[in-house]
Amino acid sequence: MTKLALSIATNDYDHFRDFRLGDVRAEGIDHNWFVFSHHECFARFTANREFDLAELSFAKFATQVTRPDSDIVGLPVICSRLFRFSSFYINRKSGIRTVEDLKGKKIGSPEWAHSAAVYMRGWMHNEMGVKLADVHWVQAGANSPGREEKVELNLPEGVTLTRVRDKSLSELLAAGEIDCAIIARPPTCFLEGHPDVVRLYPDYLEMEEQSYERTKVWPIMHIIAMKKRILDEHPWAARNLFNAFLESKRRSVERLLDPAISRYPLAWLPTYARKMQGIFGADPFPYGIEENRATWEQMSLYTHQQGIAHRQFTPEEIFPKGIMTKVII
Repeated sequence: MTKLALSIATNDYDHFRDFRLGDVRAEGIDHNWFVFSHHECFARFTANREFDLAELSFAKFATQVTRPDSDIVGLPVICSRLFRFSSFYINRKSGIRTVEDLKGKKIGSPEWAHSAAVYMRGWMHNEMGVKLADVHWVQAGANSPGREEKVELNLPEGVTLTRVRDKSLSELLAAGEIDCAIIARPPTCFLEGHPDVVRLYPDYLEMEEQSYERTKVWPIMHIIAMKKRILDEHPWAARNLFNAFLESKRRSVERLLDPAISRYPLAWLPTYARKMQGIFGADPFPYGIEENRATWEQMSLYTHQQGIAHRQFTPEEIFPKGIMTKVII
């Protein structure tokens, strides 16, 4: 029987590596795997659907999966997930001490449909009383100018968004031309020790642990998107792919927890990983629908509120029907 040939594009994650290198196989599938930066995966899949499956920003996925007659579907496989209270960088001259002080200020992010910023804007709007329309939003490249939005937007009434094409967020923040940047990676000005650029929440780790304990939301940044026609033509492919991703991740976590076979040369990383099991459970990086329901639903709400998703969605709508069916022997 001829196997189904699929192209896959992702970043080089350890939890995908055993699948990518062939130590784990998806039954009935031969894959041609491309390793790119996540920005290249996003841009090429979003613009031209160059791959059958690709890593995609959850926010950008939310736009595309909620289009009328969408041509993609998701797998409940998580490429990247990170808490984001560490992502607020401020210019101390702006007089910002708390999130409430951001009312009336200029806040930048690399794109409006930028998952890290979506989560934090949603937190500000829904929990902290800093509404979307209370802020002057700015979009610019993170550390170099010229970054463009990759998906269509329908900004909510009253929201102001200015696009700056000739300067980066790092430059704008260092010069005091914006008051704050919500950005996935530290801006260059912060890394280079600019005296006026600091984190709004230097105690972000404690805040993030408390947030998870209260909400059970562990923000998902990137997931796997798949062309819907594959599911239409080969309904079995989604679950077989999911099984392979799951086994690859299981092996990665097993290595992480065992200092004798850990891939990473850091002294206390396995100890820290076991601590994470105490917070998240036996599987410290869960895939699946029910295991992540609170997070799927929060992103659905936030992307719809922010004019990114065309409508609010449920997890069952964006993933293949029956993908989580369990076989009991």
